[in-house]
Amino acid sequence: MAFFRGRSRLCLTGALTGLLMFLSSPPAASEPSGGAPERGSAYMGIGVLAHDGESGSPPPAARASQTEGVDVSSHQGDVDWQTLWDSGTRWAYTKATEGTSYTNPYFTQQYDGSFDLGMVRGAYHFATPDTAGGAAQADWFVQHGGGWSNDAKTLPGALDIEWNPYGDACYGKSQSGMVSWIRDFLNRYKSRTGRDAVIYTATSWWTECTGGYDGFGATNPLWIARYASTVGPLPAGWTSYTMWQYTSSGATVGDHDIFNGSQDRLREFATG
Repeated sequence: MAFFRGRSRLCLTGALTGLLMFLSSPPAASEPSGGAPERGSAYMGIGVLAHDGESGSPPPAARASQTEGVDVSSHQGDVDWQTLWDSGTRWAYTKATEGTSYTNPYFTQQYDGSFDLGMVRGAYHFATPDTAGGAAQADWFVQHGGGWSNDAKTLPGALDIEWNPYGDACYGKSQSGMVSWIRDFLNRYKSRTGRDAVIYTATSWWTECTGGYDGFGATNPLWIARYASTVGPLPAGWTSYTMWQYTSSGATVGDHDIFNGSQDRLREFATG
Protein backbone atom coordinates (compact mmCIF):
# COMPACT_ATOMS: atom_id res chain seq x y z
CA MET A 1 0.00 0.00 0.00
CA ALA A 2 2.90 2.35 0.70
CA PHE A 3 4.06 1.82 -2.87
CA PHE A 4 0.70 2.87 -4.27
CA ARG A 5 0.51 5.89 -1.96
CA GLY A 6 3.95 6.96 -3.09
CA ARG A 7 3.05 6.38 -6.73
CA SER A 8 -0.13 8.43 -6.28
CA ARG A 9 1.88 11.30 -4.82
CA LEU A 10 4.26 11.13 -7.78
CA CYS A 11 1.34 11.14 -10.28
CA LEU A 12 -0.31 14.05 -8.51
CA THR A 13 2.92 16.02 -8.44
CA GLY A 14 3.47 15.38 -12.15
CA ALA A 15 -0.08 16.41 -13.00
CA LEU A 16 0.25 19.65 -11.02
CA THR A 17 3.56 20.41 -12.68
CA GLY A 18 2.05 19.84 -16.13
CA LEU A 19 -0.92 22.06 -15.29
CA LEU A 20 1.32 24.89 -14.12
CA MET A 21 3.41 24.62 -17.29
CA PHE A 22 0.25 24.73 -19.42
CA LEU A 23 -1.12 27.77 -17.61
CA SER A 24 2.14 29.65 -17.89
CA SER A 25 2.66 28.86 -21.60
CA PRO A 26 1.52 31.33 -24.32
CA PRO A 27 -1.19 30.17 -26.72
CA ALA A 28 -0.05 28.30 -29.82
CA ALA A 29 1.07 30.61 -32.59
CA SER A 30 -1.28 28.99 -35.09
CA GLU A 31 -4.36 29.94 -33.11
CA PRO A 32 -5.77 33.45 -33.74
CA SER A 33 -5.80 35.55 -30.55
CA GLY A 34 -9.11 36.93 -29.32
CA GLY A 35 -11.10 34.83 -31.75
CA ALA A 36 -9.90 36.79 -34.78
CA PRO A 37 -10.04 34.99 -38.13
CA GLU A 38 -6.89 33.49 -39.56
CA ARG A 39 -4.77 35.57 -41.90
CA GLY A 40 -5.77 34.99 -45.49
CA SER A 41 -9.45 34.40 -44.74
CA ALA A 42 -10.62 37.95 -45.48
CA TYR A 43 -12.86 38.69 -48.44
CA MET A 44 -14.38 41.67 -50.19
CA GLY A 45 -17.03 43.26 -47.99
CA ILE A 46 -16.07 41.42 -44.81
CA GLY A 47 -16.86 44.45 -42.67
CA VAL A 48 -19.73 46.07 -44.54
CA LEU A 49 -22.66 44.46 -42.74
CA ALA A 50 -21.14 44.95 -39.29
CA HIS A 51 -20.32 48.62 -39.82
CA ASP A 52 -22.82 49.91 -42.39
CA GLY A 53 -25.66 47.41 -42.13
CA GLU A 54 -28.10 46.46 -44.88
CA SER A 55 -31.14 48.42 -46.03
CA GLY A 56 -32.61 46.89 -49.14
CA SER A 57 -31.25 46.45 -52.65
CA PRO A 58 -31.42 48.53 -55.83
CA PRO A 59 -34.75 48.11 -57.68
CA PRO A 60 -34.63 46.27 -61.03
CA ALA A 61 -35.56 49.42 -62.95
CA ALA A 62 -32.48 51.20 -61.61
CA ARG A 63 -30.27 48.35 -62.86
CA ALA A 64 -31.73 48.06 -66.35
CA SER A 65 -28.84 49.93 -67.97
CA GLN A 66 -26.16 48.33 -65.78
CA THR A 67 -24.31 45.03 -66.01
CA GLU A 68 -24.45 42.33 -63.35
CA GLY A 69 -21.30 40.89 -61.77
CA VAL A 70 -20.01 38.93 -58.79
CA ASP A 71 -16.93 38.81 -56.61
CA VAL A 72 -15.57 35.56 -55.17
CA SER A 73 -12.85 34.28 -52.86
CA SER A 74 -11.81 30.97 -51.33
CA HIS A 75 -15.05 31.02 -49.28
CA GLN A 76 -17.00 30.05 -52.41
CA GLY A 77 -14.73 27.16 -53.37
CA ASP A 78 -15.42 25.90 -56.89
CA VAL A 79 -17.97 28.31 -58.37
CA ASP A 80 -20.94 27.27 -60.52
CA TRP A 81 -20.18 29.71 -63.32
CA GLN A 82 -22.73 28.27 -65.72
CA THR A 83 -25.61 29.03 -63.36
CA LEU A 84 -24.32 32.56 -62.86
CA TRP A 85 -23.98 33.08 -66.60
CA ASP A 86 -27.51 31.77 -67.21
CA SER A 87 -28.84 34.23 -64.61
CA GLY A 88 -27.28 37.20 -66.43
CA THR A 89 -23.92 37.62 -64.68
CA ARG A 90 -21.40 39.00 -67.16
CA TRP A 91 -18.32 39.91 -65.13
CA ALA A 92 -16.46 38.64 -62.09
CA TYR A 93 -13.61 39.53 -59.78
CA THR A 94 -11.66 36.82 -57.97
CA LYS A 95 -9.55 37.31 -54.87
CA ALA A 96 -5.98 36.53 -55.85
CA THR A 97 -3.90 37.58 -52.87
CA GLU A 98 -3.71 39.06 -49.40
CA GLY A 99 -0.70 40.70 -47.78
CA THR A 100 2.55 39.25 -49.13
CA SER A 101 2.10 35.56 -48.33
CA TYR A 102 -1.46 34.45 -49.14
CA THR A 103 -2.77 33.22 -52.49
CA ASN A 104 -6.29 31.93 -53.11
CA PRO A 105 -6.17 28.13 -53.60
CA TYR A 106 -9.29 28.30 -55.80
CA PHE A 107 -7.99 31.11 -57.96
CA THR A 108 -7.51 29.11 -61.16
CA GLN A 109 -11.02 27.58 -61.15
CA GLN A 110 -12.61 30.90 -60.30
CA TYR A 111 -10.56 33.21 -62.52
CA ASP A 112 -10.40 30.95 -65.57
CA GLY A 113 -13.87 29.48 -65.09
CA SER A 114 -15.58 32.83 -65.49
CA PHE A 115 -13.39 33.70 -68.47
CA ASP A 116 -14.08 30.40 -70.23
CA LEU A 117 -17.81 31.14 -70.25
CA GLY A 118 -17.29 34.56 -71.79
CA MET A 119 -17.36 36.75 -68.71
CA VAL A 120 -15.05 39.72 -68.37
CA ARG A 121 -12.88 38.91 -65.37
CA GLY A 122 -10.48 40.59 -62.99
CA ALA A 123 -8.52 39.91 -59.81
CA TYR A 124 -8.43 41.71 -56.48
CA HIS A 125 -6.00 42.04 -53.60
CA PHE A 126 -7.14 42.26 -49.97
CA ALA A 127 -4.93 44.92 -48.42
CA THR A 128 -3.35 44.42 -45.00
CA PRO A 129 -1.37 47.63 -44.45
CA ASP A 130 -0.16 46.40 -41.06
CA THR A 131 1.87 43.52 -42.54
CA ALA A 132 3.88 45.02 -45.41
CA GLY A 133 4.23 48.16 -47.51
CA GLY A 134 1.92 49.08 -50.35
CA ALA A 135 4.53 48.60 -53.08
CA ALA A 136 5.48 45.16 -51.77
CA GLN A 137 1.85 44.06 -51.71
CA ALA A 138 1.30 45.36 -55.24
CA ASP A 139 4.28 43.30 -56.40
CA TRP A 140 2.90 40.19 -54.70
CA PHE A 141 -0.49 40.79 -56.32
CA VAL A 142 0.90 41.23 -59.85
CA GLN A 143 3.11 38.16 -59.47
CA HIS A 144 0.18 35.96 -58.39
CA GLY A 145 -2.67 36.67 -60.79
CA GLY A 146 -3.24 40.41 -60.48
CA GLY A 147 -1.79 41.46 -63.81
CA TRP A 148 -3.67 42.93 -66.74
CA SER A 149 -3.98 42.02 -70.43
CA ASN A 150 -5.22 44.30 -73.18
CA ASP A 151 -7.67 41.73 -74.54
CA ALA A 152 -11.04 43.40 -73.75
CA LYS A 153 -11.72 40.52 -71.38
CA THR A 154 -9.44 41.33 -68.42
CA LEU A 155 -10.35 44.07 -65.95
CA PRO A 156 -7.73 46.13 -64.13
CA GLY A 157 -6.74 44.81 -60.73
CA ALA A 158 -8.70 45.99 -57.71
CA LEU A 159 -7.38 47.05 -54.31
CA ASP A 160 -9.78 45.95 -51.58
CA ILE A 161 -9.11 48.46 -48.80
CA GLU A 162 -11.62 48.28 -45.95
CA TRP A 163 -12.06 47.33 -42.32
CA ASN A 164 -9.36 45.17 -40.79
CA PRO A 165 -10.91 41.82 -39.81
CA TYR A 166 -7.85 40.95 -37.71
CA GLY A 167 -7.67 44.00 -35.45
CA ASP A 168 -7.79 47.79 -35.49
CA ALA A 169 -10.11 49.05 -38.25
CA CYS A 170 -7.43 51.26 -39.79
CA TYR A 171 -4.61 48.72 -39.36
CA GLY A 172 -2.91 50.91 -36.75
CA LYS A 173 -2.15 53.63 -39.28
CA SER A 174 -2.75 57.36 -39.07
CA GLN A 175 -4.92 58.89 -41.77
CA SER A 176 -1.90 60.32 -43.56
CA GLY A 177 -0.07 57.02 -43.17
CA MET A 178 -2.98 55.17 -44.74
CA VAL A 179 -3.07 57.56 -47.69
CA SER A 180 0.66 57.05 -48.22
CA TRP A 181 0.25 53.27 -48.10
CA ILE A 182 -2.55 53.34 -50.68
CA ARG A 183 -0.56 55.68 -52.93
CA ASP A 184 2.45 53.35 -52.80
CA PHE A 185 0.28 50.40 -53.84
CA LEU A 186 -1.41 52.30 -56.66
CA ASN A 187 1.82 53.74 -58.03
CA ARG A 188 3.55 50.36 -58.07
CA TYR A 189 0.56 48.65 -59.68
CA LYS A 190 0.42 51.31 -62.40
CA SER A 191 4.15 50.99 -63.08
CA ARG A 192 3.88 47.20 -63.32
CA THR A 193 0.74 46.95 -65.49
CA GLY A 194 0.13 50.28 -67.17
CA ARG A 195 -3.37 50.48 -65.65
CA ASP A 196 -4.76 52.41 -62.72
CA ALA A 197 -6.09 49.97 -60.15
CA VAL A 198 -9.72 50.02 -59.10
CA ILE A 199 -10.27 51.03 -55.46
CA TYR A 200 -12.90 49.01 -53.59
CA THR A 201 -13.98 50.64 -50.34
CA ALA A 202 -16.89 51.92 -48.24
CA THR A 203 -17.51 55.61 -47.67
CA SER A 204 -17.58 55.33 -43.88
CA TRP A 205 -14.26 53.45 -43.77
CA TRP A 206 -12.66 55.89 -46.19
CA THR A 207 -13.75 58.85 -44.09
CA GLU A 208 -12.51 57.29 -40.87
CA CYS A 209 -9.20 55.87 -42.05
CA THR A 210 -8.05 58.35 -44.72
CA GLY A 211 -9.68 61.46 -43.27
CA GLY A 212 -11.74 61.85 -46.43
CA TYR A 213 -8.74 62.09 -48.72
CA ASP A 214 -9.83 63.23 -52.20
CA GLY A 215 -6.71 62.71 -54.28
CA PHE A 216 -7.42 59.40 -56.03
CA GLY A 217 -10.76 60.12 -57.67
CA ALA A 218 -9.29 61.63 -60.81
CA THR A 219 -7.30 58.52 -61.73
CA ASN A 220 -8.62 55.42 -59.97
CA PRO A 221 -12.07 53.94 -60.69
CA LEU A 222 -14.28 53.52 -57.62
CA TRP A 223 -15.93 50.27 -56.58
CA ILE A 224 -18.27 51.30 -53.79
CA ALA A 225 -19.58 48.91 -51.12
CA ARG A 226 -23.07 49.61 -49.80
CA TYR A 227 -25.89 47.12 -49.23
CA ALA A 228 -28.85 49.40 -49.78
CA SER A 229 -31.38 50.59 -52.34
CA THR A 230 -29.16 53.52 -53.32
CA VAL A 231 -25.41 53.88 -53.52
CA GLY A 232 -25.47 56.76 -51.03
CA PRO A 233 -22.72 59.35 -50.55
CA LEU A 234 -19.46 58.49 -52.30
CA PRO A 235 -16.01 58.79 -50.73
CA ALA A 236 -14.27 62.14 -51.10
CA GLY A 237 -12.74 62.68 -54.53
CA TRP A 238 -15.28 60.71 -56.57
CA THR A 239 -18.38 62.06 -58.26
CA SER A 240 -19.48 58.73 -59.73
CA TYR A 241 -18.85 55.03 -59.24
CA THR A 242 -17.68 52.43 -61.73
CA MET A 243 -18.90 49.39 -59.79
CA TRP A 244 -21.19 48.90 -56.81
CA GLN A 245 -21.27 45.88 -54.50
CA TYR A 246 -24.92 46.07 -53.51
CA THR A 247 -25.51 42.83 -51.59
CA SER A 248 -23.84 39.93 -49.81
CA SER A 249 -26.87 37.67 -50.14
CA GLY A 250 -27.34 37.22 -53.87
CA ALA A 251 -28.18 34.03 -55.74
CA THR A 252 -25.55 31.28 -56.29
CA VAL A 253 -22.77 33.58 -55.01
CA GLY A 254 -23.61 35.95 -52.17
CA ASP A 255 -21.65 39.01 -53.26
CA HIS A 256 -23.32 40.63 -56.24
CA ASP A 257 -22.30 43.81 -57.99
CA ILE A 258 -23.29 46.04 -60.87
CA PHE A 259 -21.09 47.79 -63.39
CA ASN A 260 -22.30 51.32 -64.03
CA GLY A 261 -22.85 50.88 -67.75
CA SER A 262 -23.71 48.47 -70.55
CA GLN A 263 -21.85 45.29 -71.43
CA ASP A 264 -20.19 47.10 -74.33
CA ARG A 265 -19.03 49.81 -71.96
CA LEU A 266 -17.69 47.11 -69.63
CA ARG A 267 -15.50 45.74 -72.42
CA GLU A 268 -14.30 49.26 -73.21
CA PHE A 269 -13.34 49.66 -69.57
CA ALA A 270 -11.47 46.35 -69.68
CA THR A 271 -9.55 47.54 -72.74
CA GLY A 272 -8.58 50.79 -71.06
